[in-house]
Amino acid sequence: MRFATIGTSDICRRFIEALGQVEGGSYELCYSRHAQTAKAFAQENGAARTCTSLDDLAADPQVDAVYIASPNALHASQARLLLAQGKHVLVEKSFASNEAEAVGIFDLAQEKGLVAMEAMRNIHDPSFAKVSEVVNDQLGQVRAASLGFSKITSRFARLKAGERLNVFDPRMASGALMDIGVYVVEPAVALFGAPQEVLASAVTTEVPGEEAESPYGRIDISGSALLSYGDFVVNLNYGKVTDDVIACQVQGERATLTFRTVSCPEDLRLYVHQGDKMVYKMETGAGEPIPVPSVPNDMVFEIRDFMAAVGEGAQGPLASRYRQVTLDSLRVQDRIRQQVGIRFPADEG
Repeated sequence: MRFATIGTSDICRRFIEALGQVEGGSYELCYSRHAQTAKAFAQENGAARTCTSLDDLAADPQVDAVYIASPNALHASQARLLLAQGKHVLVEKSFASNEAEAVGIFDLAQEKGLVAMEAMRNIHDPSFAKVSEVVNDQLGQVRAASLGFSKITSRFARLKAGERLNVFDPRMASGALMDIGVYVVEPAVALFGAPQEVLASAVTTEVPGEEAESPYGRIDISGSALLSYGDFVVNLNYGKVTDDVIACQVQGERATLTFRTVSCPEDLRLYVHQGDKMVYKMETGAGEPIPVPSVPNDMVFEIRDFMAAVGEGAQGPLASRYRQVTLDSLRVQDRIRQQVGIRFPADEG
């Protein structure tokens, strides 16, 4: 499968590195709006060709699929253009600005018999598959779960200094939820499905350069959401201004599973409930470690699943499964943003 890329960021470099480790995949073309940028990136990362026109990229007969790593607000229009010209698309998270945009992308992909998939790497990782297996087979009735991912970004200091940045700009469909919170929303949905209710709160800040009456005048920098599933609840925490160092956990009636780093699950441990004596504190050991595979660049797994989905076809089980996770997750993210007052231009349509 011959890939082109849109974007020249570090995540795009990491994608190309992972692609080189996947049998049957090759890096063909680098797109950038600027010729010199495209040329430099292609030389650095081994692309055979470059282009500066999205129309030319969409029409290129030597490109089978495109990895889209542009700002979130551009994902939908770029994906639709490429799909219309027969290209499969692997779209970096968040897949689209909102659920409505995602529906439009997926509908067009199915109409064209093509695969559109979100590059949400943690739910493609075999370590997440092990999390899912343990949750389903060893915990008993799940009653609660807590998933957290917060990571300090140096760009927050620039935001506070008055600089306008894509990652903190509603006009780019960004912010803490769309950039970091997606790492906890999607595993929750992949594990448990769509929640019945969502209750959210967030810390927001002013967006430099927006007028006072603008609907895009505030952006989230951290937040929490409680997902209700009727007989259990899932607590999500995320942010770009602090570091979360607490393990995630899923609590069942028979046992509790903990794991670190929801963005790439590791250090899985199973704590089996013992006895029913009155206790005043938890008396637990280290838990039973559960081995999981680890690779230096876990983007290889999303690429393998994407290529396998293309092999199955647009109506195949892989494409269908991940399509539903993306749609349900964006619906959750839409509801969170509605409750905390974050709007994107795509919401107006």
